[in-house]
Amino acid sequence: MRIHVRKERPATWAERKQQCKHSWLLPFLAMECMWEWIAYALSRWSFLEVLDYLETFSVLIAVIFYFSESGDRVKQRHYQAWQVVNTAQGKGGSGGRIEALQELNADHVPLVGVDVSGAFLQGVRLDKAKLLRSNFSASDVRDGKFQFSDFSYANLRSTNFRASHLEQVSFNAATLDESDLTGAVLSGADLSDASLENADLTNADLSDVHWAHIASIKNANIFGVKNPPQGFVEWALTHGAQNVAAGSR
Repeated sequence: MRIHVRKERPATWAERKQQCKHSWLLPFLAMECMWEWIAYALSRWSFLEVLDYLETFSVLIAVIFYFSESGDRVKQRHYQAWQVVNTAQGKGGSGGRIEALQELNADHVPLVGVDVSGAFLQGVRLDKAKLLRSNFSASDVRDGKFQFSDFSYANLRSTNFRASHLEQVSFNAATLDESDLTGAVLSGADLSDASLENADLTNADLSDVHWAHIASIKNANIFGVKNPPQGFVEWALTHGAQNVAAGSR
């Protein structure tokens, strides 16, 4: 807001003329005197003061409308993100889905049941995401970050989780058959009732993993697993897992 200040009455032309010591300055002095009187007259015009207030009021109204419509803008943004995800469903490549999924998750939108099967989502960041009953089958999410996310009952068959961060992830009753978990960090992950048939766990970090109620680990490769919980390796081998170096299978 501009502060409307009423100017003091300027000197008259006669008074200014008397103060001028050089005649060649008179034209410039006359011009200056004229603008001073115009500014003086306008400063005392209440209409301009009203315009200043109206300008400030219009800005205030604009701010109010901006915040009142923020919810609608968020809904529109979410709608557009879901449109990107759903339009690309069943297609390879990213198709803008990495950014769309990350934006939805950042706004705490549940991604329950999302279908990104066959998608290329390398490096996607979906920490603390609600991905229950989602379908990531045959998708490539290597180097992804899913710490504390929930993949309960998800279809993760043949998913590429190489070098992904899966700390504290819930894989409760998830299908991880034929998934590639090579070098993945599964610290504290819950594998209760999960199926890991033919999965590749080579060099995966299994520290504090919840494994006691794994549904099946038949033909899974546990070669070089890091920090396996006590009894896990023996149990896995007894239940059909393999411990074979790459290229030896």
